[in-house]
Amino acid sequence: MSGQRASGPFGKNKELRRMISQQTIQQILSRIDIIEIVGSFVRLKKRGTNYLGLCPFHNEKTPSFTVSPVKEIYKCFGCGRSGNTISFLMEHEKYSYAEALRWLAAKYNVEIEEKEVSPELRQQQQVADSLYILNGFAGKWFHDTLLQSEEGQDIGLSYLRQRGFNDDIIRKFNLGYSPEQRDAFARAALSAQYNLEYLQKSGLVVVRDDKPVDNYRGRIIFPIHNQTGKTIGFGARIIKSNDKAPKYINTPENEIYVKSKILYGSWLARQAIDRQDECLLVEGYTDVISLHQAGIENVVASGGTSLTVDQLRLIKKYTNHLTIIYDGDSAGIKAALRGLDMALEESLDVKLVLIPDKEDPDSYVRKVGAAAFREFVAAAKKDFILFQLEVALKDAGTDTNRRAEVVNQVAETIARINKAEDFTKRQDYIRQCSEILRIEETGLQALVNKFIRDRIAKQESKAAAAAPSSPEDMPLPQDGEGMPLPGDEESINLLFKHEQNERGMIRSLLDFGLRPWDENTSVADYIFTASADIYDLIDNARLLKILDIYKNWYEEGLEPTIKSFLYHEDQELSTLAVSIMDFHHELSLNWKEHFDGKIATRDDLYKEDVLSTMGYLKLRKIKRLMEENQQDLSKPHTDEEQMVLLQTHLHLKKLERDLMQHLGTVIVK
Repeated sequence: MSGQRASGPFGKNKELRRMISQQTIQQILSRIDIIEIVGSFVRLKKRGTNYLGLCPFHNEKTPSFTVSPVKEIYKCFGCGRSGNTISFLMEHEKYSYAEALRWLAAKYNVEIEEKEVSPELRQQQQVADSLYILNGFAGKWFHDTLLQSEEGQDIGLSYLRQRGFNDDIIRKFNLGYSPEQRDAFARAALSAQYNLEYLQKSGLVVVRDDKPVDNYRGRIIFPIHNQTGKTIGFGARIIKSNDKAPKYINTPENEIYVKSKILYGSWLARQAIDRQDECLLVEGYTDVISLHQAGIENVVASGGTSLTVDQLRLIKKYTNHLTIIYDGDSAGIKAALRGLDMALEESLDVKLVLIPDKEDPDSYVRKVGAAAFREFVAAAKKDFILFQLEVALKDAGTDTNRRAEVVNQVAETIARINKAEDFTKRQDYIRQCSEILRIEETGLQALVNKFIRDRIAKQESKAAAAAPSSPEDMPLPQDGEGMPLPGDEESINLLFKHEQNERGMIRSLLDFGLRPWDENTSVADYIFTASADIYDLIDNARLLKILDIYKNWYEEGLEPTIKSFLYHEDQELSTLAVSIMDFHHELSLNWKEHFDGKIATRDDLYKEDVLSTMGYLKLRKIKRLMEENQQDLSKPHTDEEQMVLLQTHLHLKKLERDLMQHLGTVIVK
């Protein structure tokens, strides 16, 4: 096997390589203390060699969340989640890999060294950093103005309190006020040495008659945050009635503010969404704030725009269950239905709730209270596809042509449920919709299949245009791809046994590869050169990927270890490394109370460990060759060919016997 060569232990993510140097990443990883990091989010108690706490990823009363400081991994034996320090930050805080690294760098005071950055990219990063700093200053200035200035208290704070917002929620969302004065903020920002060009780019200041003017005068300020809590922009709501002025002004798009990728409140809602496994989506800023004040925190706002793929994927980072809560008028219904076909393609389970009596979530939760609001949402949820069909049929009335359009519309919508794991859901929709439409289920099925075929044909034509130019560009097959599925329990058990031994071989390489095998070679040398071709002994595609990357790094003079994969930015490899490192077979600290003397551990017997796993894989290969030879023997051959096959069989039997004697094992047939 000849895989693509990696450029270093953390070198697959090109964007990350450009932005953060190898040296910086290694410095960060060398300082990581998983107990310190995880312990800042979870209360941990020492239990033997490990630490135990309540899992932050699901509700539990009995601790099952285990952290190993030696292996630098965690695992919950309740919900099954596992990982390392970086994956914990990514899962708990919803950071990207690079964001998690930057968070750790800041914690451990590691200066981030960047490399291979083009002048254009460096300039873009500098602008982004400047806008973050400027927005942070502006957010604090507006908030202080609201709480401390006379105008802020008399106008801004009075308005918010009149709307029912208490001081705690005002501080939680860092709400602010921009005074009526023409240039109050502009003068404060310029006197603090902020660049006028960036002030304009941020939307905070405009230039009129060659003079800087505040853009949000006389408005309540709603800071908007990204997933790491940085202020990326603002929404500004007018207080006084003014027919000419827009009700809201929002930050213009720039290097850090892209409206299609933002959900207001996600920074404060992410953990509640994860914990409750449901995201409530509303339209406006005040809807989010009112629901938070009522104790309903798993809520975000779309800002009144149609949902985008980026926003849906942001929701999917937290949960697969999306409940949209919009006004019950016709505009609210249309807003709720916009863009939701994309949600089906993202495999989101979408429900709709329409607020009655011309209310919105903000006013309705104040009217009925938190408990009643929760009960209403739970009872009023409607399935998106069935609701869409209901609305469309109502609009179509008795018009035959329009009803035919409805059938096509619902078939196209159902066809967007295209993931293999969603097959049952799709069939259920076909059954329910055919009953509502009063048409044959087979007819609707055929129409759905037509839309699926049309979409696949389009995808195939696009794929053909972008086909890889060489075999090396082909994607790596997934586990078991191209392999027959086992049909009985014995086959499944055998497959599991093979998988465990392949994992054992890779774990031996990761744990002991750099240790000496003899005076001149290492364990890695033995595995790659002194033994049979290791690539022929392993079937699992992901394990082969680890093997190939390790070999490339080793040949380049690097020293890969389990940590190189444990903290790999390819999360598939990182997750696999965690599973290889599991918590099984740990020696009890109380062992010496029962037995005298030193107990030999796997660490002491690493050569035996390598020989054992390698031996099993070799025996498996010989067994396969023998089976192939037996099958060939059963076919017609010349006498000469028959003799060669018999000699091959005897040779393979001798290899099997010698290997078994060497290992001191016996195969039970």
